[in-house]
Amino acid sequence: MAEARTLGESLRHQGVSRRGFLKFCAATASVMALPPSMVPVMAAALEKARRPSLIWLSFQECTGCTESLTRSHAPTLEDLIFDFISLDYHHTLQAASGDAAEAAREKAMHENFGSYLLVVDGSLPNENNGYSTIAGISNLEMLKQTAEGAAAVIAVGTCAAFGGLPHAAPNPTNAVPVSEIITDKPLINVSGCPPIPAVISGVLAHYLIFGQLPELDALNRPLAFYGQSIHDRCYRRSFYDKGLFAETFDDEGAKKGWCLYRLGCKGPMTYNACATIKWNQGLSWPIESGHGCLGCSEPNFWDAGGFYRALSIPTADIAKTAGYAAATGVALGAAAGVMNRRKTSAAAEKHEIVTVDDLEKSS
Repeated sequence: MAEARTLGESLRHQGVSRRGFLKFCAATASVMALPPSMVPVMAAALEKARRPSLIWLSFQECTGCTESLTRSHAPTLEDLIFDFISLDYHHTLQAASGDAAEAAREKAMHENFGSYLLVVDGSLPNENNGYSTIAGISNLEMLKQTAEGAAAVIAVGTCAAFGGLPHAAPNPTNAVPVSEIITDKPLINVSGCPPIPAVISGVLAHYLIFGQLPELDALNRPLAFYGQSIHDRCYRRSFYDKGLFAETFDDEGAKKGWCLYRLGCKGPMTYNACATIKWNQGLSWPIESGHGCLGCSEPNFWDAGGFYRALSIPTADIAKTAGYAAATGVALGAAAGVMNRRKTSAAAEKHEIVTVDDLEKSS
């Protein structure tokens, strides 16, 4: 269960140094797209915060979301975040089973009523209560029961956020996302199949620091991670603008790293941070590995017309207009460069660019 000690006390008890803690805060601020000036604010808030209880429920899912988180390299933001919370119930990670496991969930709910976080992965088999049960309790009943005392609900993965694979046609279980069942609680969707581990930890860190969910988009996803499309962040975008496309996965265009749009890449309609955060210790991501984006962080991506079929956005005249775009881009780029240099200079004068050494000296 959640301990009375503060996060700072808990970290010191585990041997985490002040410098290591500040590095964590700086890295987390970067992942969350917060300015450097927020690092000392984050450190002060986390130092005094108390470990909240977290209950993780898994329903119609493949355990990929949990695997994504636990397979991240160590030491990680995720490791530190899970030192910051009390993970009181998780089907896959808990040692207890059977009656003891359910007793742990009920105790966490009772002792932390109104203040615990509820994380859900997997869709719900709506109006089909006998299809999926845990300890004899239907998924719907367990979700409603556990959500009643939660301070906020985090739907992790596309199945929980939008229905995912179970929701795909013909949807035999009438699968629905968490948002269709829980409508009276703050809810955030961390979509992806699976979601990026740092996105999960970033959302948890934001809640710990500010006591509220981060700014969200129209689909209840954190803007810091889902505010731009894959297409806009993709390093192959320049080839798209020039009208240079791979036609097969092994042609010369593919070997030269040309755009994968015509091979079904869903980057233009997909919003996620894969292109910047990447996977496997920041090593790579699907498009860098030669495969188009499947659009897995978007609703109904399984039914979006086929993984290897191009979108209906016209591309025939892209090369013709590339010259105009390039000329305009040069002018805008020059102006933006001047503005950025001015902003950087102003920030430096205000001491908003803070290093770990500076924070350590001032603490």
